[in-house]
Amino acid sequence: MGTKEELLTMLESRKGEYLSGAELAQALDVSRTAVWKAVNALRSAGYQIQAAQNRGYCLDADTDVLSLRGIQRNLEAHAAGCTLELVPCTASTNALVRERAAAGAPEGLVILANQQTRGRGRLGREFYSPPDTGLYMSLLLRPQEMEAAQAVQITTMAAVAACQAIETLTGKTAQIKWVNDILLGGRKVCGILTEGSFNLETGKPEEVVVGIGFNVYPPSGGFPEDIRETADSIFHIQADEGKNRLAAAFLNRFFAIYQDPAHSDFAARYRDRSMVIGHPIRVITPTQVRHAYALDIDRDCRLVVRYEDGTVAQLSSAEVSIRTE
Repeated sequence: MGTKEELLTMLESRKGEYLSGAELAQALDVSRTAVWKAVNALRSAGYQIQAAQNRGYCLDADTDVLSLRGIQRNLEAHAAGCTLELVPCTASTNALVRERAAAGAPEGLVILANQQTRGRGRLGREFYSPPDTGLYMSLLLRPQEMEAAQAVQITTMAAVAACQAIETLTGKTAQIKWVNDILLGGRKVCGILTEGSFNLETGKPEEVVVGIGFNVYPPSGGFPEDIRETADSIFHIQADEGKNRLAAAFLNRFFAIYQDPAHSDFAARYRDRSMVIGHPIRVITPTQVRHAYALDIDRDCRLVVRYEDGTVAQLSSAEVSIRTE
């Protein structure tokens, strides 16, 4: 661990208090100039560090910057074996993890970013990923016993974990719009994109990448016009360690479900949070849009619908929107 990381650990442990440059230099066994350089590097990374003559340096109590150490100290046993990597900005965390997967990275790799320049959603859409206000992460999984038809369950697990993490931090009830959108108060605060590659002989997944993006705070200037009426953020004011606690809460809950799906009852928890069951919907695929009625979500996390012609189908993929007419 370098001087910058050691300094951050000390400042985080006494957030809101001033620590003198001499005290920090002695504790880190470096010069005061080295401390000053490390402070400037942390400021450049977004940390709000105050400096006062004869008092030293102070990390603002309400600083909320994504950090590995901040996430790691909130991880529980299920997620403690993850390999966490943090990048300030990337085109897409999913693309980055897929590159690492192709190079042989093991299950449990988690890459987090403060910004994405080409974040992707389902059906080729862009996922709005501005700097500083969101949390974007992707997980690498290598499930050994899962069949191709069960892959949708990983998205379901992630959706349940996201809801549980948001609810733990906010006390509000989150809902799921099948299959991968998380909403608070009827507005989207989180999206999930699951991608994978399969062994053609066995039909089983060789790797699965789960990407998840949280709107943690409102972006400066508001959301873009095309999503302004449908998007929202989890917090509306600064939350103490909000990003780090949210990242850890999601990882804790996701890996608890993933490692023991039989006892997590995740399908029932997913169904309980569904906002589409009992509503008229549009079923949107790359080739057509059909009107239907959402009947249920079955134990395999498929959406059960009845089309206007009376036929009933179980959907493993597609996009739906609730009809208001």
